[in-house]
Amino acid sequence: MLVSPDPKVRDDQAYTAAARWIGEGHLDEVLENLGDTAVNRFTHPEIQARTFAPLVLRCVLARAVAAPGTVPKAAGERWYAPFTTWYLTESDTRGWDDSLGWLHAVAHGADAAAAFAQALPGRRAELLELCARRMTAVADYRYVQLEDARLARAIGRILLVPGLSAEQATGWLSVVAKALESGGYGPVPPWAFNTFATLQSLHLHLTRGLAEGGVPSHAAVVAAEVAAILRLPYHWLA
Repeated sequence: MLVSPDPKVRDDQAYTAAARWIGEGHLDEVLENLGDTAVNRFTHPEIQARTFAPLVLRCVLARAVAAPGTVPKAAGERWYAPFTTWYLTESDTRGWDDSLGWLHAVAHGADAAAAFAQALPGRRAELLELCARRMTAVADYRYVQLEDARLARAIGRILLVPGLSAEQATGWLSVVAKALESGGYGPVPPWAFNTFATLQSLHLHLTRGLAEGGVPSHAAVVAAEVAAILRLPYHWLA
């Protein structure tokens, strides 16, 4: 059901039920199997199967953090590489399809990235860089279904995980700055539009904070570096 092309079956029924049952602990005995199954779907031939896999993985990882011992750390590490490979290479990044419904590879992957940061805190800096590489990835699709906000929220959640140094909290922005170095005269390509939109959203998230977690400890320095990058397209900023 979680791979169904029918959005009512996949999203309204299967995923909604799975998320609730996982969160309530009813599936604790099979959490690792659920994670393995989700990871295997990253290579599924159908887009809706691939893009709903990170949602299930997010639920499994969140439950693992809430109920220590339900999923061994080794399982999370085993899932990490397939997830990051898929997130960086998924070419179909449409948020919505009139037939398939919500696809949201970028948004769903961002949710999973934030969950990995909680489950595997040693991967936080890598996950920030992963988000940077996703937003700057060459693409034909412009973020029009709030993908920028979902990425910004994920980055905010990763920054909230305790223990990050200021250097780690800002280091990932070098990926963004380097990607923009080649910019010049002419229309803004979709990937650059996506990057600017995500950085704008991130600045707002860092300023206002998240309803769950508040403002990250390094929010001010990250926001300052984000604003510095945004002066490239918005040269009129103070």
